[in-house]
Amino acid sequence: MKGFLIKSAHQKETKEGDICHVLKGMPIFQKLTRRELNAVARILHEREYQPEEIIFRENEPGMGMYIIDSGNVVILSEAANLELTELNAGAFFGEMSLLDAAPRSATAKARSTCRIFGFFQPDLFGLIERNPHLGIKIVLGLSRLICERLRQTNQRAYEFNEALQQMRQGQK
Repeated sequence: MKGFLIKSAHQKETKEGDICHVLKGMPIFQKLTRRELNAVARILHEREYQPEEIIFRENEPGMGMYIIDSGNVVILSEAANLELTELNAGAFFGEMSLLDAAPRSATAKARSTCRIFGFFQPDLFGLIERNPHLGIKIVLGLSRLICERLRQTNQRAYEFNEALQQMRQGQK
């Protein structure tokens, strides 16, 4: 949570409606009610990043996920010196760190000035203690998202293996 500002209740209230709209569009939070979205919005941490500022580095322990309210973020593999993707407003990244603190698999860097909300593992666990029903809904949403991404990765691996086999057969 390094560098994130803790907003006062009044400051948070003025932006809750905006962030609730962003949250509702995310698969993790789609099944939440307006009241539940407001509860999540209240525990988010806001931070502004400047262009080229690192949000987190590859191999650092994961602390939580990030939601882009405005600006662009690039995800890159520093080890391979490769840009993996660019994300824009409404996108999120780092969500697996809500479930475990494994090292980050990539680096996230602001491409432009960004307003980003952090949702950190200790906040999720605190929410689960205070409101188990809401916590379970969030964890189920997160699980569905991770399952979908795993299915897509499996499909791409299958297609890659088929293409590789065809290339090998063509070389004979």
